[in-house]
Amino acid sequence: MNVGPDDRFYQSVPQFTRFEGVVDRKNYKPLPDDWFLAIADIVGSTNAIIDGRYKAVNMAGASVISAVLNALGEHELPFIFGGDGAMVAIPAGGVDTAARALASLRNWVASDLQLDMRVALVPVSDIRSEGLDVRVARFSASPNIAYAMFTGGGASWAEQQMKAGKYRVQVADAEARPDLTGLSCRWDPIKAHNGEIVSIIAKPRSEDTMDAFRKLVGDIIAVTAEQSREAHPIPASGPELAFSAEGIGVEARATAPPSRRIRQKLAIMLQIALTVLLHKLNLPMGRFDARLYKADVAANSDFRKFDDGLMMTVDVDVAHRDRLIERLETAERDGICEYGLHRQDKALLTCFVATALARDHMHFIDGASGGYALAASQLSEKRALVQNVRGLV
Repeated sequence: MNVGPDDRFYQSVPQFTRFEGVVDRKNYKPLPDDWFLAIADIVGSTNAIIDGRYKAVNMAGASVISAVLNALGEHELPFIFGGDGAMVAIPAGGVDTAARALASLRNWVASDLQLDMRVALVPVSDIRSEGLDVRVARFSASPNIAYAMFTGGGASWAEQQMKAGKYRVQVADAEARPDLTGLSCRWDPIKAHNGEIVSIIAKPRSEDTMDAFRKLVGDIIAVTAEQSREAHPIPASGPELAFSAEGIGVEARATAPPSRRIRQKLAIMLQIALTVLLHKLNLPMGRFDARLYKADVAANSDFRKFDDGLMMTVDVDVAHRDRLIERLETAERDGICEYGLHRQDKALLTCFVATALARDHMHFIDGASGGYALAASQLSEKRALVQNVRGLV
């Protein structure tokens, strides 16, 4: 990637450590005007999830982050995972490389996962010409990892443009396979320990309601904070050492060509067996500590985020779930927000681990039976209903 003066922009954004900071405007800085948003999502993800293919859908969504970051050779860029898709903000010097990576990824998702992926590159300058913005903050989920938060309305507009067929990536000379090194989905779905896994997407109704929406976000955070670990779906010690055969299969398809997949599966299973043994005996192997790694999986997970609105996958009991729903419904009736919510009994973990020897590995949490994709579908249905009613008036 050609390095320009603004390419280190993200490193200049200060980190904040309390999640409540997502509603503080002072934590956000505008993306440079010559940057782009690399966006992708799965077409028909709702039907794929109904068919039980939620692991493949989540793997495809996380693969966007892996493919773009690996192609650019830069893991410190702002990105966000949305369940059935993702977005990465990239500097101008990386556009051509990112376009090839996205085109290769689309081809791989179609051939190996049998899913249809949309991919687009949207200039930030075009977003600003529409009177919107893309501002970025850095939330320190743990001492080892920080995740980007987005506000300004520009990311949502860019997604709408992609779905309308604009800014699509068309690259004839795409590589045969994207570089998905580090992408994995080995863990079994994680059972709720408080009661229920709830995936929430809440968006402000308009710029005029932003102050009231920030109050709503604060209220939701306060309710979840009353639960153990602030309603984090994973215990502090990390997920149980239970691994998914389906996830291992998907990982092998992501990280090896067909001729090497059996060997890759065996290598993954050997790594898992060694991790279980080291964890049981509490023995380090060189710089790798299985128990510390497992705890870091929990600490580094992105169960809360902000992408022009609040996104959470939380573990709550019935009383707290009902309070969340009541607060969201009241805000929706008052014209403050629109929201989608999906309930399930397990959470799903998809990972991007450049190396298990470092502690900055990334872990993306979603609901295990639809999560953000079905919450977003519910939100879209509500919007369509409102538009239809307005059309009749």
